[in-house]
Amino acid sequence: MVSLLTLVVCLLIGVGLQRVKTLPGNAHSTLGTTILYVPLPAICLLTLPDMDWNLSLISVVLVAWIVFGVAFFSVSALGKRLGWNQELIGCLMLTAGFCNTSFVGFPVIEALYGNQALKHAVLLDQMGSFLIVSSFGVWIAVTYSSGKMRKRILFKKIFFFPPFIAFLAGILLGAFGLRPEGDFRQVLERLAALLTPMALISVGLQLHWNDIHEELRYLIAGLSYKLLIAPLIILLTYSFARVDKDILQVAVMEAGMAPMITASILAASHNLRPRLAGMMVGVGVPLSFLTLAMWYFILKLF
Repeated sequence: MVSLLTLVVCLLIGVGLQRVKTLPGNAHSTLGTTILYVPLPAICLLTLPDMDWNLSLISVVLVAWIVFGVAFFSVSALGKRLGWNQELIGCLMLTAGFCNTSFVGFPVIEALYGNQALKHAVLLDQMGSFLIVSSFGVWIAVTYSSGKMRKRILFKKIFFFPPFIAFLAGILLGAFGLRPEGDFRQVLERLAALLTPMALISVGLQLHWNDIHEELRYLIAGLSYKLLIAPLIILLTYSFARVDKDILQVAVMEAGMAPMITASILAASHNLRPRLAGMMVGVGVPLSFLTLAMWYFILKLF
């Protein structure tokens, strides 16, 4: 409950700060860049070395990969057919393709299904959502914001991007059995804790409801996939595969979570339709509580 309250408060702070005339016009962009260079790498270094690469619960982890994979290929195909520009395609891939499986997901799953179900949600978040956004998410942000450029320059931008460096470092530390400890771990934890409030304030700064009509059809398309189509795909697939009911419940609910805040910041900081990226979170989070209630009652039928 505290997590959800923090989400709402920080979002409202961001909206309120729009009225502060002394605040720079690019404040949201500065916050977004800071997030990508400080809190996100800190989270990589904290989380990745502790990952338990256990394939016994692969059906849980696959949820994030399926949701992202379908979004990636469907948005790409739809964008080419409708003549969407690179920025719009990249924005929808990032915001519709990643679920808010932790900040919104954890408290919702715990409240609805208890502590036992939370372990599945954590696994899905760490080995699914977070792993993908730290690798493929970075690639999409850099690729779709850069346009056509030489492959060597493109790979250089990706491999020298701080979150990706931290991603590789976290994987290597885990492979050698090393973990951040002591004072260094405490510093990383405090830096990582900055991500959510900074990200939500940044999103709030970008929410301009007067301009919502300009992005409305893309907002509807993105949120329709994220809140309705993605969980439906998981429900049908996992029901057909006769997945255990406990896993099915967590899988469908996590697939139906609002767009991931980190993915939205990644899109906005690379100038991939920043207003749309902000709206996907700003509108998606409150709207998701209604759609999640719907999925909760639907799951009771299974």
